[in-house]
Amino acid sequence: MSPSTAPEGGWSVESVAAELLACEAERRDRDPFTDEWPDLDLDTGYAIQDLTLKARLDRGEKLIGVKLGLTSRAKQQRMGVHFPFVAWLTDAMLLPAGDPVPQGSLIHPRIEPEIVFVMGARLQGPGVSAAEALAAVDLVYAGAEIIDSRYRDFRFTAGDVAADNASSGAFVTGPVGLRPDQLDLAMEGVLVGVDGSIVYSATGAAVQGHPAEALALAANDLARRGHAIEPGWIVLTGGMTDAVFAPPGVSVSCEFTNLGSVHINGGPAA
Repeated sequence: MSPSTAPEGGWSVESVAAELLACEAERRDRDPFTDEWPDLDLDTGYAIQDLTLKARLDRGEKLIGVKLGLTSRAKQQRMGVHFPFVAWLTDAMLLPAGDPVPQGSLIHPRIEPEIVFVMGARLQGPGVSAAEALAAVDLVYAGAEIIDSRYRDFRFTAGDVAADNASSGAFVTGPVGLRPDQLDLAMEGVLVGVDGSIVYSATGAAVQGHPAEALALAANDLARRGHAIEPGWIVLTGGMTDAVFAPPGVSVSCEFTNLGSVHINGGPAA
């Protein structure tokens, strides 16, 4: 079955892309498409993801980087999907530091801590190693991603979540930017707090063993799809811990060992 076809009378790449964008705009969740289209595999999901990116760019958003999803074992175990995904970041997803969770545009937001790279050089696969990937990084920041999903109860398969841009929502970066050689990224720790109580802790090793491994994975996966990681792009390397719910009124902190802290308030109800 080609990526642009589905069972007669069912879904297609184009109709799934349109439905996902409509769910996002209307703050509406739904059952995964694979309930009705079981052949919606990872490659088909990426084809849908690329169509939704085109729609975002057509409406004026700018492509500013990529994100990885499900890079940690904790996230993979929770979601029942056992390998990472690559997705797109646009400027509309960048949350200014100090702003609350944009409850009015998200369905069921959750927050997870991330190690964030800002690229200094172009990185193009295939065959990129972690060392080569890290050499292309300009600066490293703390970050937090506010993930969301257009699927009810965050229930999805690999194809579903790839189509949904790996549960993209919004993200924020911290105030401290360090060169990669100023850090032991595998040992860079984070404490995640909710309303003042620590609920999770992890180090950079939770992300594919080292965040540079996640970056290399992204470059190699994008090469398979005909893309490269460009200079100046932001790369979210994936959640270091499981995500915490971010309802109105909650206060979430991600406190890193050397990269400073990111604090996000749940804000008022939509």
